[in-house]
This record gives sequence, C-alpha cells and structure tokens, in this order.
Amino acid sequence: MARSTNARRPATLASLAAELGVSRTTVSNAYNRPDQLSPELRRRVLETARRLGYPGPDPVARSLRTRKAGAVGLLLTENLSYAFRDPAAVGFLEGLALACEDAGQGLLLVPASPEREDVAAVHRAGVDGFVVYSVPDDDPHLAAVLERPVPTVVCDQPELETVDRVGIDDRSAITGLARHLIELGHHRIGVVCMRLGRDRNDDFVTLERQRSAHFHVQRTRLAALADAFAGVGVDWATVPVVERFDHTTASGESAAAQVLDRDPEITALICTSDILALGALTEAGRRGLRVPQDLTVTGFDGIPEADRAGLTTVRQPVLEKGRAAGRLLLDNAEHGRPRKVTLDTELIAGRTSGAPRAAAQIWYGP
Repeated sequence: MARSTNARRPATLASLAAELGVSRTTVSNAYNRPDQLSPELRRRVLETARRLGYPGPDPVARSLRTRKAGAVGLLLTENLSYAFRDPAAVGFLEGLALACEDAGQGLLLVPASPEREDVAAVHRAGVDGFVVYSVPDDDPHLAAVLERPVPTVVCDQPELETVDRVGIDDRSAITGLARHLIELGHHRIGVVCMRLGRDRNDDFVTLERQRSAHFHVQRTRLAALADAFAGVGVDWATVPVVERFDHTTASGESAAAQVLDRDPEITALICTSDILALGALTEAGRRGLRVPQDLTVTGFDGIPEADRAGLTTVRQPVLEKGRAAGRLLLDNAEHGRPRKVTLDTELIAGRTSGAPRAAAQIWYGP
C-alpha cells in the first residue's frame, strides 16, 4: 500500500519560526532564555508549538552546542534504593536537590554498587559536575570521577587535598559523646560500627583494621573513641568492636548480639550511626535488658527515628550538608585552593543513656 502523502511531517524549530514569522533564535529563547522575550510573545510561541506538535529543542543537540548538560551528578556507592531508604541519605539528597532547584539545575543519581567495580555509569553520566557522597578513599568510582574534567565536591569522605569538601568535625563530635559516657561512669563499653572497607567483614574488628580503614569517617570516630577512653585507663585492645557491611537496623541487632555475647558485662554500647543503634535497642529489648538502667545505647546522625526513640546521639545537619555541597559545586567562581566547609554538630543526651548499673560500676581492667 502506498504511504499517504497527507501525513504531516513533524514540526521543527525552523518550520515553527516560519509559521510565526520570527527568527529561530526567538523560538529557542522561548525555551532556553525566556527573559529575552515579552510574556505575550513567549506565550504565542509555546501555544503555536503545541498546536504544530513541536516538542522543543533537542536536549542532546543543546548540550553538544553549549557543552553543558544542565545537571549535577550525585555519586552514591550504594544500590539506588539506599538513597530513598536511609534517613541520613534522604536528608542529604533533599538538601542537594534544593540547591539544584535554586540554580535551575537537574540532578542525576549515579549509583554504584559497593561490591562491583564497573565504572561505566560514571563515564556515561551527562553532568556538569559531581557531588561524591561518602565513599572510601580507594573507591574505583571516585577515581573515575576525578578523571572527568568537571568540578567535584566530596561530602564527608574521603578528605582529598585537591578537592572541595563538605563535612563535620567527626573527631570532635564523637569525643563529646565519649566524654558524656565517661562522665556518667562508663568504662566497660562495646562498639558497633559501619563498614570500614569495600570488602565485606561482618565480624569483630582488629586494631589493625580499625587503623587502616578506607572509610576515614569511621576510622576517625574509632580513633577518637580510643583516645578518649584511654584517658580514663581503658585499654582499647580489650574493647569489642563489631563491623557491619550493610547499614540496616537488622545489622544493628545482629552486631549488638555479637558484642553482648562476647562481653555480657558491658554497660554501654556505642553505635556509629542511629540506624545501627535502633537495631541495638531492639536486641537489648529481646534480651530483657532495660535501657538505660542495664545498658546505655548511643548513636550518631540525629535522624527523626532516633529522636522519636529518645536516643542519645550526635545530631548533624544532613539537609544542610546536601545544600552546602550543591552550592559549593554550582559556585563557578575561580578559587585558588580547595574549599572546606565544616558544619556544626550537637550532642543530644536522650533517655537511652544513664549511669551504669550498680553491679558494673567497678571497672574490671584487662
């Protein structure tokens, strides 16, 4: 059957301009630079485009012409669902999105599984710059980002001398928490921490692994705890520290069980995130331990769930972290050296911390 000769050809920028009797630049400005047209002229261009079926300028062609993608890439070395499941990540993502909205930029999530080394997604990402969210210093996806000729901002970790960074003073924040516990009288403690490296280790952590951790936030927090408790005579080598690769409340439960099985006489369990601490609270309840009378439990982050549970924690401004990272990336001014933004934290003394139980107030040294 012969093809109908009456089929309308798709409208193009040129045909739309001819229909309106204006230049192609005027049509382009209606989409890309609306401030250059009167409201009436822009309305007429857009209405005619809809009537003729013109879809608007080709974004690929536009990016090739301007060399701008109009989007910020967020490198997240987790599965994509993590960005919408983890409360701290959700808060950070919201802050970054707000900064992008303010600048009229899009946001592209570039998830990378922590157990795979395929960096193709980083190379394919059509973005004008990257925000790297909390990755280890040996991460191949980070290396791929740094190979791209675009600006980069790191949030939290790692600390790189040549890259802008937004974060908190982790040493100071966790030291304040340690002092709170020491002042309450705790010396016999256990620790549950987030992953220390790209390799899976769901077990007790040696001193060597703590000191060589590629996630420097966790490394810094553990080192600060060791220094603080050494000041009151605690030999850190005797403190049970358990690591979890997956950041879930279930991980917190199982890790707390490991610590308590190893040393039932501990009076305080320090968790390096609220998610892990919430799981630890569940495990304490399962064992019939009263919190804080029998066991003090602390977290880190200050997520809404921790607030509802009355958790003793360190609150960090996760939304402002995201906003600050976005602003730093989108600030196109030339700077002589990398910029560092350090945000304040707050110790929240909740109802999950108290003086150690009477039977354990005497310090049992190694």
